[in-house]
Amino acid sequence: MKVVILAGGLGTRIAEETSTRPKPMVEIGGRPILWHIMKIYSHHGFNDFVICLGYKGYMIKEYFANYFLHMSDVTFHLAENRMEVHRETAEPWRVTLVDTGEDTQTGGRLKRVLPYVANEPFFALTYGDGVADIDLGAEIAFHKAHGRRATVSVVRPAKRFGAVAIEGDRVVNFEEKPSDDGGWINGGFFLLSPSVGDLIAGDKTIWEREPMEQLARGDDLRAYVHPGFWHPMDSLRDRNFLEGEWAGNRAKWRIW
Repeated sequence: MKVVILAGGLGTRIAEETSTRPKPMVEIGGRPILWHIMKIYSHHGFNDFVICLGYKGYMIKEYFANYFLHMSDVTFHLAENRMEVHRETAEPWRVTLVDTGEDTQTGGRLKRVLPYVANEPFFALTYGDGVADIDLGAEIAFHKAHGRRATVSVVRPAKRFGAVAIEGDRVVNFEEKPSDDGGWINGGFFLLSPSVGDLIAGDKTIWEREPMEQLARGDDLRAYVHPGFWHPMDSLRDRNFLEGEWAGNRAKWRIW
């Protein structure tokens, strides 16, 4: 199964980090969040990635161009213009990097890379800024069983603050950062038939609007409920939270 990752947006809500690099290259534990997302898929056996580039996409190209060098122990024999590799730790990934335009919307980016997944019965799609301990094997089984063109993972994010129930001045219940009771939201781990490209008009199409709305109206979209950990990196606060979880060995998305 091929995995398409949307990695071309501007990331304006985390401008403190994205003024100098694309959002998927913002680091958690010294590695880009893009690397963490790919490790989640790789843990489940999926190592063929198509990454949609846009804003500062050359930095993602440079990262993968030098990936093997960065992940290995090497000796440089300068007089001989030769490099000796002592230990190889790079993952068995196949990474296709596609420039999908700096101003292209999510649907347009997906449409531009469909030729790379056209021969697949279905493929995965996700964003380059969210992590989860999702069971991809179970989601795939769910997708195959219902037979529709699209599956979207749905999650209930944790509230940012603790909930306190009081009677008078007496605290009768306290729950630190409970799950939001506002309903299920898009968790960003999709499984899709390549035929969904027919629903995308062009570069200005937002995947989460017309295409998904049409799939829902046509009874062609099913929700895979993920009750476990999920967290986006929409702001500097989110980035700091994820960094703290990693540094404290509490990173629930680290399933590898």
